[in-house]
This record gives sequence, structure tokens and C-alpha cells, in this order.
Amino acid sequence: MDYESNARLFKAFCDENRLRIIDLLKDGEKCACTLQDELTIVQSTLSHHMKILIESKVVEARKDKKWTYYSLSDSGSELAKNTLSEILTKSENYSSFCICED
Repeated sequence: MDYESNARLFKAFCDENRLRIIDLLKDGEKCACTLQDELTIVQSTLSHHMKILIESKVVEARKDKKWTYYSLSDSGSELAKNTLSEILTKSENYSSFCICED
């Protein structure tokens, strides 16, 4: 298991603003100014959160002249779902074991 990549992926979900951004993007692509307005945050705060979301591959960005547009990444969303399922699925060798002495 690649713990470093998984931590980077799930960092996207560890902040209220990032969860709100993801929720807004479920309805489709949004420009940065729309996200800023909806979240009532300043541009530098939005940039910080978008950097984390893009690095996690959950969100994609595209530039159109001076505007940046964001959308959910289908492949990143699928990766997040599959990775979470893999992490939470008990192994075939699952057992209860303790090395503590009485």
C-alpha cells in the first residue's frame, strides 16, 4: 500500500471548504470566481484549497484566457472510491491477535 499517495489523496477530504468545493463541482464545471462567491472566501484561500484538490487528482483545472475552470475528475473520483474500499476491506487473513501478557 502506498501510504504517501493515499494520504495525499485523502487530504482532499479533510477540510470543510474542500468538501464544499467538491459538493459544488458535483453540479458541473465552475470558474474560480463562482467558487469564491459561493464559498465567500478570498482568492488566496481558494487557490490553497484548489492546489490540494488538484494534487489529489480529485479535481481537474483548465485555463480559458484569464479564467480557470474546475471540475471533478472522473478518474480521480474513481481512484478515491476504490482506494477507500481497499483500505477498509478486511484481508482474507483477518484475525484477532494480541501479544500482550497478563
